[in-house]
Amino acid sequence: MTNNDSLAEAVSAQDGSAERGYRDLHQTLAALEREGLLITVDREINKDTELHPLVRWQYRGGIKEPDRKAFLLTKVVDAKGRKYDIPVVVGALAASRKIYGVDTSCELAQIGASWTRAIANPVKPLVVLDAPCQEVVITGDQLDLPGKGLDGRPSSFSTPGRDHAPHTTLSKYISKDPDSGIQNLGIHRGQVKAPRRLGINPSLEIQPGICAHWEKAKARGERLPAAVTLGCPPCVAFTSAQKLPIDLDELHVAGGLAGAPIRVVKCKTVDLLVPAEAEIVIEGFINTEWLEPEAPFGESHGHVNPQEFNAYMEMTAITHRRKAILTAITSQVTPSESSLIKRMALERVFLNHLTKALGIRGVKRVSMHEPLTNLRKVLVVGGRLVVAANKEGRLTLYTAFRPQDLPALIEPFEKKTGIRVTKRFVQRRKAGAAAGQPHHGTAGHLVLVLYGRRTFAVATATNARGHQAATGRGGRQASSLQDPS
Repeated sequence: MTNNDSLAEAVSAQDGSAERGYRDLHQTLAALEREGLLITVDREINKDTELHPLVRWQYRGGIKEPDRKAFLLTKVVDAKGRKYDIPVVVGALAASRKIYGVDTSCELAQIGASWTRAIANPVKPLVVLDAPCQEVVITGDQLDLPGKGLDGRPSSFSTPGRDHAPHTTLSKYISKDPDSGIQNLGIHRGQVKAPRRLGINPSLEIQPGICAHWEKAKARGERLPAAVTLGCPPCVAFTSAQKLPIDLDELHVAGGLAGAPIRVVKCKTVDLLVPAEAEIVIEGFINTEWLEPEAPFGESHGHVNPQEFNAYMEMTAITHRRKAILTAITSQVTPSESSLIKRMALERVFLNHLTKALGIRGVKRVSMHEPLTNLRKVLVVGGRLVVAANKEGRLTLYTAFRPQDLPALIEPFEKKTGIRVTKRFVQRRKAGAAAGQPHHGTAGHLVLVLYGRRTFAVATATNARGHQAATGRGGRQASSLQDPS
């Protein structure tokens, strides 16, 4: 493994970041190399058995976060010895906070403020006619030729021995609301099923925007147009991992993050706009009549996600840059690149929601816990506040209060949301204390459960040792995407 300056030389002639206002992937990798954060591997690496385990060893081998690197693999082969002419980069977005900071051209201490400004001040994209992502265009019967479809892109096995097919792990799906025309951009894994067929796992439990689009298209009896980018400017990739309102286009927020409009171009075969500086773009239609088995796959929660019925995309075109680089992301047991890329953005989003949307001004900081938990535990610092989230991503706020303070805490929430909060107290006695005398450590806790775009509320009481008794419950809407019939 050697570092070299060939990448910087390769991109120097095409550096237009000053003109655009943001870096593309090539310029970002050159910046990482200058900072000593990129390792270039020039020997052959087997994408089916070696690629992800090699990069993931940083997390398993005891290397501290500041010392983790991005890996650019220039000679990728598969288990049958086939060679690919497209390099793969892993860890280039968020192997460490320092890499994240270089990618955003922002000091680490200012990243939270940058996200706040981006969400509050989205910037409309700039539509262009010519784009690097369409330097090579493959459509129609050409896609059936060997190596011209998905089989010619080095999608890898994220968990060798567990995944039953190669997957795109940093695939950013773009779809459009059939009614409003607002686009959605989100990261979803894609199972490579055939040269012209890509499965999609849309994470139904959190109901991303593409699910709502799929349902509307199905109700119309239409297929859902979609585009998948494999590699793009970091500001776009980071925004695709963000949790935003369904009526807010992520490409607009990416412009707010970059401080300049994201250049976009219309796809060749579907009516969608994609980042002009994307590396590879897959165009096609997601079937809304049939679902197919998808997975198993080693997921970010640290377990193998079992096979389930999911949607799939039928490809109509592939476009890419002449010197495209495919991006992948390390996942599985946290910490990982996928957990850090979410943590860096979500901590600030949760802080803003708690302090501004819910009016809890005593919150000073939100910290999401990575090791082994995949961000499912969240700590909020401020007064006597603690926040935790369960395995399904619900955010739970515990705030200690005295019984007489309860109305002042609950009534503003009920007024703002229209949700009634149930209440219950549990009192525990110290050993030898008189009957009915409360334990001095006992405190009531208001619990707000934030799930996707809907909010539920319950109330609990927790004693000094953390034992809980809870009342009330929330639910989630079932999706017909889960029903193969």
